Amino acid sequence: MNSSMVFITGLSLIIIHEMDAIRCKEWRIFPGLSILKNKTGQTVFLFAHIPIFIWLFWQITNSSDIDSFRIGFDIFLIAHLGFHLLFLKHKNNEFKDWISWTIIAGAGISGLLDLILKWN
Repeated sequence: MNSSMVFITGLSLIIIHEMDAIRCKEWRIFPGLSILKNKTGQTVFLFAHIPIFIWLFWQITNSSDIDSFRIGFDIFLIAHLGFHLLFLKHKNNEFKDWISWTIIAGAGISGLLDLILKWN
């Protein structure tokens, strides 16, 4: 299996997850954002992702050390899965269906698999 394809799969899944996060109102489980009114939290959550994705795509296309970036991104995907497991019982967590969990777990598994393939 090609490590680059696994990385691209993880990247694709985390992007789709952020779309799903709007549907599931993820800002309501974030410390800090959860205290905001729903519409304000949604707006902050949405616009906060613009610089995040700019940075992410810049790293992918311009990084002088793409391997280090990929390792860090893979670790993030694994940690992201861990955070969703940690907040699974949160009263405002709406990531309950198989679609959300296929995306979240798939991203985390992609990160782990990419790390394994990179080291072998």
